[in-house]
Amino acid sequence: MTLERIFMIAAVLFAASAGYFYWAGSNDAAFISGVLACVAFFLNVRYQSKTRVRELDADRIARSDDEIDEDAARDRDTPHA
Repeated sequence: MTLERIFMIAAVLFAASAGYFYWAGSNDAAFISGVLACVAFFLNVRYQSKTRVRELDADRIARSDDEIDEDAARDRDTPHA
């Protein structure tokens, strides 16, 4: 189970518990659970963004390596005067 999924589940559980605590009249517990739900949600978004950036960087590095290989092959095939 990835961290994104864990934080997503935690955000839902904390939001549900915040709703319950608010309904039960415990405003302090509702506030704390709501804050924890927000923190878990934003950590979820952070890890999703981090994963996307890593994938984009890997693609960018792979493309630059291919371009370097193509330049080297072109230099080999071109006769030098």
